[in-house]
Amino acid sequence: MDWMTNPKRQDIRQLMPSVQSVICVALNYYTPHDRPTDAQSAKISRYGWGKDYHRILHKKLKALATWLVMQGNSAAENFPGNRTESKIEARYCADTAPIQDKAWAEKAGIGWVAKNSNVITREYGSWVFLGEVLTNLKLSPDRPHTQHCGTCTRCLEACPTQAITQPFVVDANRCIAYHTIENRAETLPATVAPYLQGWVAGCDICQDVCPWNQRFAQETDVADFQPYPWNVAPTLEAIATLSDEDWNQRFPASALRRIKPAMLRRNAQASLPIANFPIEQEQS
Repeated sequence: MDWMTNPKRQDIRQLMPSVQSVICVALNYYTPHDRPTDAQSAKISRYGWGKDYHRILHKKLKALATWLVMQGNSAAENFPGNRTESKIEARYCADTAPIQDKAWAEKAGIGWVAKNSNVITREYGSWVFLGEVLTNLKLSPDRPHTQHCGTCTRCLEACPTQAITQPFVVDANRCIAYHTIENRAETLPATVAPYLQGWVAGCDICQDVCPWNQRFAQETDVADFQPYPWNVAPTLEAIATLSDEDWNQRFPASALRRIKPAMLRRNAQASLPIANFPIEQEQS
């Protein structure tokens, strides 16, 4: 994941030179639908069940940023440390800019970075999307969150590829989510393909076993995050033979459009018995 080496991720002022404060938000996307457990079903990460979170979160963040600018420019005296003649600036982002979302969310007190590298909140577990508004307003900071994973290692133990090599360290080369979403190769590596367990788009294993999620997950109030019915339990056979046209119809306004049809077919075929897809012998 070379994009993580972008120097702007290390210095937020390279993203917005005038920034004085980072306003962090989290939006609950959990829906309480049961995952398929049979070997013939394909599994899709919960974040991709409904409409594209980028669109939903961006709309909300844009409204917040616009309100902030309007309020700040009309009554800057209400914000200590800012002069009334200053022009208020705000830039919003949600998984679309080189910013360390999880690190800033922890600093803002939203939650803590867990051993599986996800941010866990006390209110909703880790089933949240993160976003930020960068502004030149100098706002009073909240207290950073503290760690609450304790001695728990369920996420490390549950990962079938041992991608969580040690607490807080995830090796993308072993991660099912990375390979099913980001890997553009024709075939998946042998260190991953045998352990997919039906996952064709992302992977939620380390989240599903987390005690914080099992205890505190709450259904989202965002209707757009409710799943398209065909995303909860499609069959591996259907995904393995998915046409480009079917892909276009099955994933409208979906974050899963990042996973191209050939990649989905590849992922599903890797989970099916090899007998289902015999290799044609070359004619001698």
